Amino acid sequence: MSKSEQLVSRFVREESGATMVEYGIMVALIAAVAIAVIKVVGAKVNNGFANVNSAF
Repeated sequence: MSKSEQLVSRFVREESGATMVEYGIMVALIAAVAIAVIKVVGAKVNNGFANVNSAF
């Protein structure tokens, strides 16, 4: 078996690349959700402070 055949065979058997892609997708989704939540909560907190400020 030649060296290139061994590399292709190992690449086909290797699953860590697919696992890394799955982890990358999960991290991206978690980041997107976190950003959306921070924007919504941040706007509500900002409105709350504005109300307190105008009450003074």
